[in-house]
Order: sequence, then C-alpha cells, then structure tokens
Amino acid sequence: MRNKTKHDISVTKLAKQLMAIDDQLTGCMHCGLCQAVCPVYGVTAKEADVSRGKIVLLENLAYEILKDVDGVGERLDRCLLCGSCQTNCPSGVNTIDIFLHARRLVTEYKGLSKIKKIVFRFILPRPKLMSFFVAFSSRFQRLFMFKANKKMGTFKVPVLQPFVGKRHFPHLENKSFSAKFGNINTSAGSSNIKVAFFPGCVPDKLFVKVSNATMKVFEKHEVGVFMPDNLVCCGIPNLVSGDHVSFKRLVKTNLNLLKQSEFDYLISPCATCASNIKENWLRFKKYFTHDEQQQIDELHAKTMDITEFLTDVLKIDFKLSPQKNGNIRKVTYHDSCHLKKTLGVFAQPRQILKNLSGLEFVEMPEADSCCGSGGSFTLTQHDLANKIGQRKRNNIVSVQPDIVATACPACMLQLMDMLSQNGDNVEVKHVVELYADSL
Repeated sequence: MRNKTKHDISVTKLAKQLMAIDDQLTGCMHCGLCQAVCPVYGVTAKEADVSRGKIVLLENLAYEILKDVDGVGERLDRCLLCGSCQTNCPSGVNTIDIFLHARRLVTEYKGLSKIKKIVFRFILPRPKLMSFFVAFSSRFQRLFMFKANKKMGTFKVPVLQPFVGKRHFPHLENKSFSAKFGNINTSAGSSNIKVAFFPGCVPDKLFVKVSNATMKVFEKHEVGVFMPDNLVCCGIPNLVSGDHVSFKRLVKTNLNLLKQSEFDYLISPCATCASNIKENWLRFKKYFTHDEQQQIDELHAKTMDITEFLTDVLKIDFKLSPQKNGNIRKVTYHDSCHLKKTLGVFAQPRQILKNLSGLEFVEMPEADSCCGSGGSFTLTQHDLANKIGQRKRNNIVSVQPDIVATACPACMLQLMDMLSQNGDNVEVKHVVELYADSL
C-alpha cells in the first residue's frame, strides 16, 4: 500500500470537515425540482451546475469517493446563490447554508488568489481608501470611458475588458456619499423613529443618487438618521468567496461602529446588504464573541429594506404623491433574489410603484427570475451572467416600459448593462428614487 501524500492528507482533512454538514447534505432527496428554477442550469443544462448535482459532488468529497477538490470548487463557483433552489425545495434543504459553508472549507483548502487577498483584506476594510480611488478615477474617467448608450448614460471601459468583459457602466460620481456627508447623527422628528443608515458599497460609491434619495425620504418624514463614519463593506463578497478571515474582520468593524448610537431600525437601500446583515451575520454568529452575538441578534430583528420600511413602518400613502406635468410613464419591476427569496419582500415595492402618481405599473414575465448579477459572478462567470441577463432583458422589453425599477443596486448594474448592450431606451431606477422624485 502506498503512503498517503500531502495532497491525500489535505483532502482527508477537508472531507472530515464536510462531514459536519452531512445532515444537511443527506436531506437532499435528489428529486430534481431545483432544475426548473436554477438560472445557471437553465443556460447550461448540466447536472453539475444545479444544486442537486453540487450536493452529490460534496457528498462524494465528504466520503472521499472523489479527490477533485478543484473541480468541486469550480462547480460551487458556478452558482449565483440566488436562493431559487432553496425556495423551491420540497425537503426544505438549506442550500445557501450548505454552499456558503462548503465554499469556506474549499477556500481554506485552496487558499485565496492574490487579487482577492488584496481586495478583501486591504481595500474593503479601508472605506476612505475606496472613496479616494472613486474620486481619483472620476477625474480621469473621460480618458478611458466611452459612451455606449447616450439615452441610458452608460459607457464602455475597454481598459477593463480583460477583467469585466464588454460590460457597460454608468459614470462615476466625483465623491462617494460617505465622503460628502461623513458622520451623520440626527434626532427623530415627528416620526419618533431613528434609523441606522447602511448605504452599502454600490449606493455609497457608484449609485450615490440612491443614497441621496433615501436621505431625502428620511428628511421628508422626519426620521432621525445615524450613519457612523468609516462603515465598511457588509462582507458579502468575502463570504461568498469563502474568505471568513476578512468577513469576520468587516463584521466586527461594523458592529463596533453601530454601537455608537441607539436606533430603532437598520435600513439599507441595498437588498444584498440588508439580507447579508439580517441573515448571514446571524448564520455565522457562532464565530463571534458573546457580546457580538447579542448585537447580531438585535440587528437581525432591526434590519429592513428601505421599501419595507416605507410601507410597513412609516405606512406612507403614496397616492398623495403629486403628479408631474400630467405625463404617465409605464414602469415594470424586477424582483431582486436577495429581497424576495431571502427577505420575503416583494409586495412592498409593488405597492409603492402602483400608487405613485404619474406611473402606470405593468408586471413583466418571470419578474422574480434572477438577472444574472450575483456580485462577483458577473466577473468570474461573465458568459453565463450575460446569457441569464439576456433572458431578463427580453422579459423587460416585452412589456415596453419606460422604466424598469428594482430595489437592488447590483441588479441595477446588471440591468443597465444588458439593456445598454441591446440599445434599449429603458431607464433603470431604484424604487426609492422614484418615490423621492415625487416629493
């Protein structure tokens, strides 16, 4: 019998760690109902790309039936973590939990790439550095950004093509939202409500207009706002890449900052941030101190999406919004996966859109199908993201809207890209922007 190699020993260690989630793995009945809702399988029709296939690979790895850790890692990466399979699973298998834990174990085995180490452990923990990069890049963006769709205000960035493909982007703002406002701590007015505002990286650095709109709404309804200086990323890019070292660091930083003031709710216009803080911080709370665990529990109860806050807490009568110039614009809505499938928020944004004066709401086909964004998925699986996004674009234009609204900035980026590449004349707006515009 041959002696075990270092590789064999490492795989054996990984297999033993995977056995810790064996109960979750064996809960899968392999019925295949996840095939019907998986956006990746819808494009590739490959069994290894659907949840059932990934779980079989993890089971085989856990029992050391196979030794191909790299192959399993690559298949795990071909997942948007959209939650469609989990929502549709008759056995109630928590696929998100399985894949997040599996990615952590595989990353610990394989290690992180140099680029991810730089981004996750050096750049994301330093928000002022990120704001500086935004301000610096905005000054020179005309040199490397070229107009793609004038009506949509999108640009091609050839210099970034090796990293992001032929994607179209909105232009950069001169300053990030946090750089403009810094620390915010205002008292509650007639609402008697104070919120912690967590803008998230994209609304802070790119879609500053979304953060501005959210603040405008808070001011209109006399809601007190607390936003500590130096809030960092919520940690979702780190978590989905399996880097728990930097994920824990970011969460701990935010927990310390959020202790500085009392507040009733934590509100974000970013569905991804809200779902990560509410669900994933809770999912991995055992890795934090007792005091931090208590704070995570409190934040779980307090965290809400902005559309949910406007409808369920402030109970705004949107019908009172003034109509502008008598023009009626047709608007449709795209359900963010994190918002609908993780947080269960889907009626609230529709309630806003259906009642705003000057808008005619029309439902698109497959409104809750994934748009193909998935954060870094668009970078690592660009062709797949494009094919999934093209189906979403086709569904949008089929109802001939003037505007497609959503409540997720990451989805906004993907929708703008797909519509722009097709030369469509459809505005992409956050729901809170449309409400703020009516004030």
